[in-house]
Amino acid sequence: QVQLVESGGGLVQPGGSLRLSCAASVSIRSIYAMYWYRQAPGKQRDLVVSITTDMSTNYADSVKGRFTIARDNAKNTVALQMNSLKPDDTAVYYCAADLSGRRYWGQGTQVTVSS
Repeated sequence: QVQLVESGGGLVQPGGSLRLSCAASVSIRSIYAMYWYRQAPGKQRDLVVSITTDMSTNYADSVKGRFTIARDNAKNTVALQMNSLKPDDTAVYYCAADLSGRRYWGQGTQVTVSS
């Protein structure tokens, strides 16, 4: 089993910034890929960004240029830096990881963008 714990969610104003962190219970060097997803009320869970062990990234069009993902292998964490936040970014953000053909999920952290 892999445990993933998100932190850093909260309330921010439009145009503001927030940094999310996902801590893994195993070395992330052993994890093929890690992801941030988000799900707004009544909406499907959508992929925000992925990152592989070789640092290859793939961002959703809606966040390109605003969000940045980074892996810290030494700390077994993956962060999501979110800038220029918009109300449409409001959602529960989930960290996920692929290991040995399985998908593991964190508990989610709420991000609310509102004035």
